[in-house]
Amino acid sequence: MHVVRGHAATPHEDTDVATRLLERTAQSRETIVRVWQPHRQVAFGRRDSNAVRYEDARRIARENGYEPVERLVGGRAVAYTGTTVAFAHCVPIRDPRAGLSERYEAVRADVRVALTELGVDTRRGEPNDSFCPGTHSLRANGKLVGIAQRVRDGAALVSGIVVVSDHDEISRVLSQIYDALGVPFDRQSVGSLARSGGNSDPAAVIDALESALTAGQTRSTVTVTQLRR
Repeated sequence: MHVVRGHAATPHEDTDVATRLLERTAQSRETIVRVWQPHRQVAFGRRDSNAVRYEDARRIARENGYEPVERLVGGRAVAYTGTTVAFAHCVPIRDPRAGLSERYEAVRADVRVALTELGVDTRRGEPNDSFCPGTHSLRANGKLVGIAQRVRDGAALVSGIVVVSDHDEISRVLSQIYDALGVPFDRQSVGSLARSGGNSDPAAVIDALESALTAGQTRSTVTVTQLRR
């Protein structure tokens, strides 16, 4: 198992890392885990790009100090403040049509273990009108984890976000962006580890997630830069 650390120089370059993870796993047949703090950005999903006021939403992101990017997985816009932690678990597969639910459940279980270690007891699901609504979320005083999956021949990538703190900031900027996109959004639906009384040190969150996602495995560490080689 490879553990990838760090991030690329820009938000746009960092979104390309997911493609490299999939390519490397498909070729090497090795599992890759990455846990990191993304740049300050709003990552839009493909459904967002079809909205009539998509360019307005991108402008709103910039006006609030967030770089707009388009990501490969997930549905709706997600805001990363700089304290937000993201995770990715890339595994080799043989049949792209099999194992989708099992991969979601395995990663969600690992993330719950990590959050318990950080002092937050989560449960499945999310409040109504949450950011990036989906069926594989975790909640505790609001939604604090969203999980998505991308599958290609030879590899599957299960990735997600943990809201560490800054839930008020995320609520503020996403309320403007979702309004432009015409998507229902409840500002009170955003949770965080801090809001739930957990450890809100991003470094501790990264360590806990990395440990949970790699438990029992022999690990070797590479940097994002080394993935290009």
